[in-house]
Amino acid sequence: MTDKLTVALLFGGRSSEHSISCATAGGVLSAIDRERYDVIPIGVTREGAFTLQPDDAALFTLDPAAMPEVVDNGTRVCWPESTASRELSVAEADDVRRSLGEVDLVFPVLHGPYGEDGTIQGMLEFLGLPFVGSGVLASALGMDKHFTKTVLRQAGIPVAPWRTVTAHAWATDPDEAYSALDELGLPVFVKPARAGSSVGVSKVSSREVLAAAMSIALAEDDKVLIESGLIGREIEVAVLGGRPGETARASVAGEILVTGRDFYDFAAKYLDAHGVELVCPAELTVEELGEMQALGIRAFDAVGGAGLARVDFFLTGNGFVVNEINTMPGFTPISMFPTCWLNSGLSYPELIDEMIDVALAHAKR
Repeated sequence: MTDKLTVALLFGGRSSEHSISCATAGGVLSAIDRERYDVIPIGVTREGAFTLQPDDAALFTLDPAAMPEVVDNGTRVCWPESTASRELSVAEADDVRRSLGEVDLVFPVLHGPYGEDGTIQGMLEFLGLPFVGSGVLASALGMDKHFTKTVLRQAGIPVAPWRTVTAHAWATDPDEAYSALDELGLPVFVKPARAGSSVGVSKVSSREVLAAAMSIALAEDDKVLIESGLIGREIEVAVLGGRPGETARASVAGEILVTGRDFYDFAAKYLDAHGVELVCPAELTVEELGEMQALGIRAFDAVGGAGLARVDFFLTGNGFVVNEINTMPGFTPISMFPTCWLNSGLSYPELIDEMIDVALAHAKR
């Protein structure tokens, strides 16, 4: 058997999605093929310290009663000093430094700002370290809902109408935001431009609650989208980037059925709240699925995606509308991204293998 590859699994981070990233890491740690890979778990604390964490999936299990977190254990992982080496080292709590060996690949499962937005990707590119997922541009575009929509609209891909309001504009001229309600019609969704997992998102059905919704969204970002509330089915498709010279491919679709709450919010996604059912594969005609998959790949290509993404749609009376692109979607074993691929014939461990193989193939170009 050939030598095993060494994968640095990077998780946690400074964003409000810290715990979700930890849960994703737990899923990867439990499923990755240990006959093929050695894993270096690198947890990023909420303050941004790179720490060496135990290789123990149970520590990062998603538990609504006690959400997982990277504990600062005093270790500090040190990245290579130049592109001439891929060697990582760690300074232990007693300041003794030891080598962790060379890594073949970094698997960043960070969600939200300071991880999914191109910042970590830029660091890894600067160091010359191959990694799973999109590069700087696609990551930054996918993180910023305003620019995602702008690029998709330019590419001729349907998106929901929206208005973008900055913190400064809200403070100095709130009438701009209120006029958006008249322009778009109620209800609308108010959401931070650069956050994920539905953090900071509110459904606004009357003018009286806009101020509260803006306050919640502005706590996450200084740029907020006010978006038309579309009527339609919420359907998602998972996309995997191809090897050099290959096109991306899309999975079967999954559907979110919301019955007992206003929308698919953070609690429904991760805290086992009632009123939501995830169905995969979604009930679509062959023609509908084909159109959705083609649109998902077009959206992935439009932002310059690589590796993986989940593309979220509304199926309205006028057809498919792209809601968002997630360049590092939730990747716990029960998340929609791996579930869609499981129903397309790829198991969770096989999906991990595929993403690593594709990333290494691009690194060898």
